[in-house]
Amino acid sequence: MSRNTRQATLVALELELWRETSRHADLASFLPRLASLLHEVSAVRRLAIVWVDVLAGGIENLAEVVVEAAGAQFRVTRSLHPIETAELSGLLAWCRTREVSALAQAVHDGLPEATVAKFTAATVGPLRSGDGEPIGIVLLEPHGAERAEDVAEVVSLLLEPLATALENDRQARDAAALREAAEADRTSLLNRLGRETVTETVVGADGGLREVMGRVALVSRSDVPVLLIGETGSGKEVVARAIHTGSARVRRPFLRVNCGAIPPELIDSELFGHERGSFTGATSLRKGWFERADGGTLFLDEIGELPHAAQVRLLRILQDGTFERVGGQQQLAVDVRIIAATHRDLPGMVAAGTFREDLWYRIAVFPIHLPPLRERPEDIPALARHFALKAARRFGTPPRIPTPDDIRLLLAYAWPGNVRELAAVIDRATILGDGKSLDLRPALGQQPTPVAPPESAGRNGARPPEAAPGAEFPTLDAAMCDHIRAALERVNGRIEGPQGAARLLGINPHTLRARMRKLRLDWSQYRGGVK
Repeated sequence: MSRNTRQATLVALELELWRETSRHADLASFLPRLASLLHEVSAVRRLAIVWVDVLAGGIENLAEVVVEAAGAQFRVTRSLHPIETAELSGLLAWCRTREVSALAQAVHDGLPEATVAKFTAATVGPLRSGDGEPIGIVLLEPHGAERAEDVAEVVSLLLEPLATALENDRQARDAAALREAAEADRTSLLNRLGRETVTETVVGADGGLREVMGRVALVSRSDVPVLLIGETGSGKEVVARAIHTGSARVRRPFLRVNCGAIPPELIDSELFGHERGSFTGATSLRKGWFERADGGTLFLDEIGELPHAAQVRLLRILQDGTFERVGGQQQLAVDVRIIAATHRDLPGMVAAGTFREDLWYRIAVFPIHLPPLRERPEDIPALARHFALKAARRFGTPPRIPTPDDIRLLLAYAWPGNVRELAAVIDRATILGDGKSLDLRPALGQQPTPVAPPESAGRNGARPPEAAPGAEFPTLDAAMCDHIRAALERVNGRIEGPQGAARLLGINPHTLRARMRKLRLDWSQYRGGVK
């Protein structure tokens, strides 16, 4: 082969090497093609690529990949060898005798002595990463007829492509290890949460929530604000997550904020963040919920609890997407989709002046009403099975499915706490059943029941007279509403204190206010005109 022809062949080899390097992410698929290319150019007897992994404590291990040429057939083998200090010293001495002292200095680890013996006639070259760090050695053993200069030319062509291939292989293995670790963490988290998938199942999507999920499918594809209206515990957060999952923002954050759980003096800081030194205790810059949800979805639960000042700032960010941190002067812009939820009568609050009318129009672009559980009894069996399986995974008990008698018992209950109460009852029944069954009767029996006033019973403890035949029997909510009204009238609308309605009713003032909000009772009308 003439010199010019050989140079052209080497240039073609180099181009093909880089093409194959970019085509294959792992050595197992790259090396057979490499051996085939070398067999076309040079009479290669054996090629070995050795890479090392050095930890702070010393030599970890070495992997050797050998491609043997036998006609058109090539074999790839991979093996791990622990490296002893004596073997490493032998390798360095061997490298120095072949005038590769620079390689010996750069590569801190190397081949076992037995491997070196296989390549006594090999040409050696160093493999370095892109930043110059030593990552291995390449050894090429030709047939005896090959000139040393020709072999050296081939080795020099191999160094950069092979180093890149080694880096690609290492990155691919690191990425695979990270994926395995992430999958293990994901599985562990799902087990702790009692879920099988990251996306929470919307039980009842084909039943009582069919109309709701139809509206979810319509609005998910857009970015318009959504207002979810429903009683406490009816599943508003699950529906909000379904909207986010069906949107183009699914790979971005979904953050939930309970507006009713944030103290009024911290609302602005929580939603919009604050600058360092903006108030006592602000020792560092803090990003608010809007900044953290940038590009994703922000679920504002119980939005009816927002104070008036926060409503003004929320309206501004909904209008133009800009805001300022507390104590800041810089205008910040975010791209956030808003999903709000409430169990309160926002139109009534607008009429009463406690909720801004312009904010109402902004968040209620696409309202979705969630029916309470008592209005969709067809979903109770599926929900009970769903929560029973979740409880079994969470508590480590055998899975127990509700029996037909259990379902009849559940269907006979009014579920004032909706789906959330059903989940709590199933959890309690799982614990009481101790893995043998779902003990639902005592689980339901622990729910509070209204107690008749003392004067309603006879002196001998006889039951109060039942309603006349044909008369409409009051619901539990109606009876509770009348009872709270009577208490408010007796104490002139006062809720807290020794003479308050909460003390009279024997409940916490916060619990009383929550029930009044649910029953839409306005305490001010019982205060004798004093607002």
